[in-house]
Amino acid sequence: MSKLRDLEALLFVVGEEGIGLEELSYLLEMETADVYQSLDELKQLYYENKNSALNILETGNHFILTTKKEMSPLLKRYAQSPASNKLSQAALETLSIIAYKQPITRVQIDEIRGVQSSGAVQKLVANQLIAEKGRVEGPGRAILYGTTEFFMDYFALKSLEELPPIDGMEEQLEAEMPFDLFFERYNKSDLAYEEDAVKDEQATTDVAEINSATADGTEIAENVADEDATEKATDKANAFDTANSDQAALSEKDQLQSDPLEETSEEE
Repeated sequence: MSKLRDLEALLFVVGEEGIGLEELSYLLEMETADVYQSLDELKQLYYENKNSALNILETGNHFILTTKKEMSPLLKRYAQSPASNKLSQAALETLSIIAYKQPITRVQIDEIRGVQSSGAVQKLVANQLIAEKGRVEGPGRAILYGTTEFFMDYFALKSLEELPPIDGMEEQLEAEMPFDLFFERYNKSDLAYEEDAVKDEQATTDVAEINSATADGTEIAENVADEDATEKATDKANAFDTANSDQAALSEKDQLQSDPLEETSEEE
């Protein structure tokens, strides 16, 4: 029993970092197989004791003293309190990309997210969730980022293969969140906008046609008025010429009538 107490003390002291099986074997002066058996016994004791909130979590080659799943609601309320230091949405997005695409550079992260991610990367490094895993061979030698052991411990993962598949998450999100409703809403807005734009364009075209027709009508009216004025002026000129011709004919007739009288007077 004392070995279980010693084991519990070591797990408590190392905290979130956990401790490896070989190190426990050295400190407890036990074979690794015996240490592993003791860990199982302690874990079983925690499980059977309903008044205990503790549990032993195995992640990779490390063992961590954690709380039971039943404590999750309480711990979530604590995490949501103002006193907790939560990661931002940008940091969570960046961490997800690194977890699935590692090793990856910051530029590649920016390309996937569509925005600049240097602040999120720095915060994740400061929280020891990611770390430098190497550098790209080439100009600039950009840093390659990957997840850390603390990331594995924090999310209770033994290996990256335990990460949920992306396809499964997409299907679950589509089932839980009504993306189609938002798409339909924005789609309707776009259609309404396009219809209004078509109506405005048609109205503009109609106004232009009316203005054009009005301008054509005005021009036609002006042309008709000009033709009428020209015709009237021509008629007046013709009438004047006719009057002059008649006057000239009358003058010639009078001249012919006066000429015989002059000849008679000369003969006498």
